[in-house]
Amino acid sequence: MFRVWAPQTSRVEVIFSEPAHPPLHLLPDGNGFHSGVSADARAGALYRYRLDDTGLFPDPYSRFQPSGPHGPSMVVDPRTFEWTDAQWPGLRSHNQVIYELHVGAATAEGTFTSLIANLGVIKELGATCIELMPVAEFAGRWGWGYDGVDLFAPFHHYGSPDELRELVNRAHNIGLGVILDVVYNHVGADGNYLPNFSKDYFTDEHGSEWGETFNYSCEAVRRFAIDNAAYWIREFHFDGLRLDATQNIHDPKYPTLLATLSTEARAAAGPRTIIISAEDHLQRASLVRPPEAGGAGLDHLWNDDFHHAARVALTGTHAGYFCNYRGRAHELLATFKHGFLFQGQQDAWLKKPRGTSTRNVPTSAFVVFTQNHDQVANTLCGRRLSSLVNPSRNRALTAALLLGPQTPLIFMGQESDSPTPFPYFADYQGTVAEQLWANRKREIRGFEQYATPAAQLQILDPCAPDTFQLAKLGGKHGSGNDLTRRLYQDLLALRPAPSVPSGHSHPAEGSVLNERTFLWRWFDSDGLDRLLLINLGEEVDRRTYAEPLLAPPAGRSWRLRWSSEDPKYGGLGAVDPVTPEGWYLQAESASLLIAG
Repeated sequence: MFRVWAPQTSRVEVIFSEPAHPPLHLLPDGNGFHSGVSADARAGALYRYRLDDTGLFPDPYSRFQPSGPHGPSMVVDPRTFEWTDAQWPGLRSHNQVIYELHVGAATAEGTFTSLIANLGVIKELGATCIELMPVAEFAGRWGWGYDGVDLFAPFHHYGSPDELRELVNRAHNIGLGVILDVVYNHVGADGNYLPNFSKDYFTDEHGSEWGETFNYSCEAVRRFAIDNAAYWIREFHFDGLRLDATQNIHDPKYPTLLATLSTEARAAAGPRTIIISAEDHLQRASLVRPPEAGGAGLDHLWNDDFHHAARVALTGTHAGYFCNYRGRAHELLATFKHGFLFQGQQDAWLKKPRGTSTRNVPTSAFVVFTQNHDQVANTLCGRRLSSLVNPSRNRALTAALLLGPQTPLIFMGQESDSPTPFPYFADYQGTVAEQLWANRKREIRGFEQYATPAAQLQILDPCAPDTFQLAKLGGKHGSGNDLTRRLYQDLLALRPAPSVPSGHSHPAEGSVLNERTFLWRWFDSDGLDRLLLINLGEEVDRRTYAEPLLAPPAGRSWRLRWSSEDPKYGGLGAVDPVTPEGWYLQAESASLLIAG
């Protein structure tokens, strides 16, 4: 069956690319929809919609665009794929380790099929799921994917719908989940034919430099986004969604759209459990509260506050949106305890209050990172964190990332200190390409050190082919550091399960020892407590501390289980923090102690 929403159109026809197939006239079936059935619509058939003789356009619900967004749509039968993941239970919100990647840059070939060979390596690292940057069809040969225009069609340069299904299927077969990054706040400019079907798809009430913003005052447009979310879960067996920039989803019935989207996506998963996260710069904790409590029922929120505090702790710079942070121990510990640092107080960068209270929200609901696609690209030329900071301090903060109570996210290549940059890239031509480069320079000028003429000359042209090639992992820059990979593997193997009350009123608790040092302690009902010590400053040599969290359980003593200064990670040699004379914390180090 063909069905399309075109409320301002009188006559809608399906025009097949095969000349032998006659046009199919669709009949109005209410509320602006037109529908009809064709015996010629077999899998593989190519078609477009003709609207009142004004032109031929791809299907807004197209499952595949084999020639790109300007070409015809293809009929796809999702029932022919043979799934072998019936025993896969899905993902739950707790105890996840997310590995974010870009399909086109993760391998030399840049396809769904080539990525399958990497799944075992990601699983061995200790990740529980991969998160794909957007794969919906967009214009050009490469790009980040946030300018998608055919939201139901996998990007044809990555592969076919069945090749994407096989990627998910193979991941499930080895015990790895797959989350998809989706964009419902705007669409790209090139290849966007939705306005030809209805002027009501978009609104100019909310400006966006990235593309037209959806008009969620219209019920059919709301249904378009909800259907899309359920589609990826149902037909591709994705284990969840990451919702891009939800602060720019302008919902007049907030949070009904996201709440309904969450409910229907979970229903589409059947017996499998899925997780849905949001990148929300307004830091609205209500998004992870249940709908009956006025929330949207999501599972995770990306926590930029952790990243920004960590970046300042590592680099010492306060430029741009880092101006709010000092990178001190109390900030990092506060993210362990409360998730967001900004919960309604004034933001100096935005010059207005930001955030809401996270009271009663578990800290595992916050996704934290020291690198992600945006934060790497927002450095000059997309440089990785490992090329900007002291290795020992970076190792120590990595322990805070991977052993802390929040949900960690690793950006592809981070686990091996990959020297491969990740700049912003796209594939546009002419005036659009020139404007994109100018916009990129303007954005980067928000960081004082990047505003100088010399720095501006270093900013890569997003649309130059070499810029995309630079981002490919394992290219001419090499594959990275095996010592760092071992660090990540060992830390993830040590990662404790989320704390749950077990007869103790405080299953986990932390304290600041000085402005560069803090601790986090997990209490165990059997007395097998853990103590994580993070020192991002100079060495600490103290005979004693008036700090109760440093006291071992009764009848036990602390023993060193892990140190970031172990030579096997490139450190100078691990020293037990507990000495006969008192406490000694190596400079720029992390230690994990176990009660024995």
